[in-house]
Amino acid sequence: MGRRIIGGREFDFARQVAVMAIVNRTPDSFHDQGSTFALEKALERVKQAAADGADWIDIGGVPFAPGPEVSVAEEIERVLPVVTAARDLAVVSVDTFRPEVAREVIAAGAGVINDTSGLRDPAMADTVAGTGAQLVITHSLAAPRTLWPSPQYRDVTAEVGAFLRSRVELALSRGVRPDQIIIDPGHDLNKNTLHTLEITRRLDELAAIGYPLLAAVSNKDFIGETLDAAQHDRLTGTLAAVVFCIVRGARIVRVHDVAATVDAVRMTEAMLGWRPPAYTRHNI
Repeated sequence: MGRRIIGGREFDFARQVAVMAIVNRTPDSFHDQGSTFALEKALERVKQAAADGADWIDIGGVPFAPGPEVSVAEEIERVLPVVTAARDLAVVSVDTFRPEVAREVIAAGAGVINDTSGLRDPAMADTVAGTGAQLVITHSLAAPRTLWPSPQYRDVTAEVGAFLRSRVELALSRGVRPDQIIIDPGHDLNKNTLHTLEITRRLDELAAIGYPLLAAVSNKDFIGETLDAAQHDRLTGTLAAVVFCIVRGARIVRVHDVAATVDAVRMTEAMLGWRPPAYTRHNI
């Protein structure tokens, strides 16, 4: 799980955490509520995320949650110009479950395909195989844009782990290299708050699968329900979750509030002995 070249940049996940900024070109995303749906606003957010220290920028054209149908052509039209604008500023990730979209954005310079469906369409693995792109494999029960009320698990962490292992095997069987794979337990995706708190508490068991682990915890409902915090009052809870996930093995964190998260992540890296201080004057 050590060094990888991703989007032309080197990352050492043995001692480094990548901060992934979220930029959604959607009118119905759960947190930003369409604030970056307009192309001009999306491009502004990309520039700000890079200035705030984002290592990766994750661009989405279709939310996971249920909503109106978005055609493949429309999704490509939404994300492609943002990919082009972001590719020289940070590693570009595209949040998509469609192989057709993945093919276009990889050709345009995307270094990561973030498949929140967990390879529900195995052709996604075929699309990524043989390229330089990374593939994020995420746990969920339902297909994207589909309701799954009251999800049930006997042992949520064990079941998420089994799913991720099986999907990794599928990807490998279709030619995806081990050094292209990233796993994501899918915080809150078809999980209630108690489920998500448990997989977070036991995240080290999922990190032990052996691939870099992405934690997408930013402003999610498990934080809101735990703290009784409204949607836009969850930053402190998000930062606590980010730090806890890193200590438990996460190596990529996907967030809305980039500047605050970068500070929390870099401080955590320093406390873990991975990063020297920016300077030392105190009692020197």
